[in-house]
Amino acid sequence: MSSGKIVQVIGPVVDVEFSLDQSLPDINNALVVYKNDENKSKVVLEAALELGDGVIRTIAMESTDGLQRGMEVIDTGKAISVPVGKETLGRVFNVLGDTIDLETPFPEDAERSEIHKKAPAFDELSTSTEILETGIKVIDLLAPYLKGGKVGLFVGA
Repeated sequence: MSSGKIVQVIGPVVDVEFSLDQSLPDINNALVVYKNDENKSKVVLEAALELGDGVIRTIAMESTDGLQRGMEVIDTGKAISVPVGKETLGRVFNVLGDTIDLETPFPEDAERSEIHKKAPAFDELSTSTEILETGIKVIDLLAPYLKGGKVGLFVGA
């Protein structure tokens, strides 16, 4: 895991400089910076663009209040991941996969999935056509919509 320093903060966009003798984080990797507040709270950044000369442009997933030039940023070596599975049903999560409802904390050993995945191969795509039932009898009978396509549906009372 490599580490760098913050060189610029503009709203949610944070530029991080890494030394040229270490490897740069991959695009979509999660980077962590710890604030200098009393809680040592962390801000998660996502590597978005390589600017050159060891500088990576990142997007903050949380508020950047309190971030300053020169703060240390640590590459986690992996992308942001969120919990998946039946345990997640009925729960409320933030963009990082942390629970924000007031129920019991989510177990740390739960199955997680990265938020960035490769697209399926063309031969793995489904070619079957299914009708999308809207529940509006006139539309379902006279102009049915296909699942998976774009639908412009205007309904009024």
